[in-house]
Amino acid sequence: MRPTVVALTTWAAAGLTTSAPDLAALAVAAAVAAVLSAVTFARFRHPALGIAAVALACAAAAAGGVAAMGPVRSQLAALQVEGGRQLDVDLTVVGHLSGTADGGAWFDAVASRVSAGAVTVSGEIPTRVGVDPAGRAAVSASGLGSEIRLTGRAIPANPGERAVLVLRAQEVKRAPPPEGVWAGFEALRDGLVDSTRGLPQPGAGLVPGLAVGDTSSLDAATDAAMNASSLSHLTAVSGANCALVVGAAFMLLAALGAPRCVRVIGATTVLAGFVLLVTPEPSVVRAAAMAAIALLAVALGRPAVGVAVLSSAVTVLLIADPWLSTSLGFALSAAATAALLLLARPLARGLERWMPRALALALAVPAAAQLACGPLIVLIDPHVPVLGVAANLVADPAAAPATIAGVLACIAPFPWLRDGLSALAWVPAAWIAAVAHTTSAIRAQNLPWPDGAFGAALLAAVSVAIVVAIVRPARGPRMTAIATAIVALTVGLCAGNATVRTIAGPLTVPTTWDVAMCDVGQGDATLWRSESAVALVDTGPEPERLRDCLDTFGIDHLDLVVLTHFDLDHIGGSAAVIGHADLVVHGPVDVPEDQRLLDRFAAGGARLTLAVTGMTGTVGETRWQALGPTPRDEPGNGASVALDVVGPDFPRTVLLGDLGADAQTALMRRVEVPRVDVVKVSHHGSADQDPELYRRLHPTIGLVGVGAENRYGHPTATLLSTLSALGVTVGRTDTNGDLAVGMSEGQLTLWRARQPS
Repeated sequence: MRPTVVALTTWAAAGLTTSAPDLAALAVAAAVAAVLSAVTFARFRHPALGIAAVALACAAAAAGGVAAMGPVRSQLAALQVEGGRQLDVDLTVVGHLSGTADGGAWFDAVASRVSAGAVTVSGEIPTRVGVDPAGRAAVSASGLGSEIRLTGRAIPANPGERAVLVLRAQEVKRAPPPEGVWAGFEALRDGLVDSTRGLPQPGAGLVPGLAVGDTSSLDAATDAAMNASSLSHLTAVSGANCALVVGAAFMLLAALGAPRCVRVIGATTVLAGFVLLVTPEPSVVRAAAMAAIALLAVALGRPAVGVAVLSSAVTVLLIADPWLSTSLGFALSAAATAALLLLARPLARGLERWMPRALALALAVPAAAQLACGPLIVLIDPHVPVLGVAANLVADPAAAPATIAGVLACIAPFPWLRDGLSALAWVPAAWIAAVAHTTSAIRAQNLPWPDGAFGAALLAAVSVAIVVAIVRPARGPRMTAIATAIVALTVGLCAGNATVRTIAGPLTVPTTWDVAMCDVGQGDATLWRSESAVALVDTGPEPERLRDCLDTFGIDHLDLVVLTHFDLDHIGGSAAVIGHADLVVHGPVDVPEDQRLLDRFAAGGARLTLAVTGMTGTVGETRWQALGPTPRDEPGNGASVALDVVGPDFPRTVLLGDLGADAQTALMRRVEVPRVDVVKVSHHGSADQDPELYRRLHPTIGLVGVGAENRYGHPTATLLSTLSALGVTVGRTDTNGDLAVGMSEGQLTLWRARQPS
């Protein structure tokens, strides 16, 4: 366990210095402390001093790697790159193109020359480059190792990012395809993808992902299902893939009677080739480094202790690339491997009390990984996939044959052999896809969880309690009893939550609703449905509350999502529906964060359309028309997407977003305002309203999305008086909770989840 202390110290130093480069002086302090510890150890020979000396030396090396980039940052600052100057750049591509919703792309590179006028900076400068659709077409033939020349303007870089220079390209002057060994590996990957094109989806798209981590042909629905069912690690090449490839090479050479040194050299060569084939992602690099150290131990005839090997690999990688310390993928990879080494066997022994040994071990492996990785994953997705262990238990046996057959297909020298091996790999890949889709379709399996540091700490505590309750250490009966009680309480709460969300909640909602408004706090989220099609207008401020509402109304797929504008109280809950929407209609984009949100929707399989006055579409038998914005409107409340929805046996509904009085007046000048049955009141019932619009609409029911005891005073007495004078029945989410409107034989009904006190 001593190397673990070294690894954690190195990780802490790397994380501190990459997050705050001004702490680069930490490298000098750690180096001085390492020397003092080494001198003291030489005199007193205490093991703790020796460990401290090594740990501090490694921490100094990692911090020094960050400090070494300081002069480059200063030189780039001297070019005034953040002032919008045009830069001429020579760079080498080191990452795949990642597409964006507007047709452009981003990729990682290393710049060798950056020029601004007569001033030039040379070196190895980590760079991230963005290209527009035309630029993407210009670099489409490029790949890893391609040497590109372009001009562009810099975007301010985050000091904690690996990329010292973030560049938006303007003109791509030269972008040749990769050459030499990189061209060969690119051809192998492309050949595997081509050989799967004639196979049925979704298994065909999974084959390249399982074999070499290439998910370019994986359809969005399957990608979302893999994530929701906790199976996405199978398409992110990591330790399992490296172990399979290296193990196969080692055993093949052993079967041929090769001596130990030849087996080690051969397996190392295969490992290096595999890393280059799949590209050096953080998890692949970690796994490759661990395998290399293990092979070295074999060559020296020394037993390879798993935790020591992992710790050594982590230390070496953090010294070589300190920015891995802030990579979630690297952290997940290391945590999963550590869990398998430390927890899998104790969990298996504990589970043997209730099941056969083979089943206990098979269950312990995914359980250990999920218990270790859960607190990290909840930081980016506040949900716990309660069926993730079961999904892995069912899917994992198919991963090995799919990976081996896929890798062999990738390197097969003959097209007919490649196609045959791809077909063999498709069989287990199709099974994995079926498991993913089946699991993700079960709404109760995705348990909402608190997000942020508190949610991570809470889930970590629950994970520890689960481990203690299963392992039942002999020396801690009281601790085991407490852990068992915590687990029982957690299971009870989770079961109750799932029951309310998936069974009791939907039973309380009228089955004939047409329009509904979700209680998402101070924000908007409005639904309408026709036949089996459903639309959502805005997502509220938080994903958790929107998910609860969708579960209450029994909705797991959306034909249309409308983002009226990009204020947080209208788009903050988008994570709940990304990957579950077919079409996203949105208002004008303002800042880069708005575009990144749309990119996430597009990555989840949604088509994107900018709303404009007069645009129409259908949802089931209803037809919607955009009443605004106009192409001249600046982003913001005044450019909210306003909709008019009509259909047979459907209450005519107008949704006004956050339009203020001026925008409402302009809308009345622009379109003929209809009389409606339902109005989604604008801007949560603020005072910034034009009463004439509501008089022309003359609705029967008004829905107000508003948070309880909000600090804005919404809905205002002025707005409520206007609606009362028109005889409008008002539903408010702050006092009534979720709302639903239905029409039957021309009669409107308003359902409230709770009556005001």
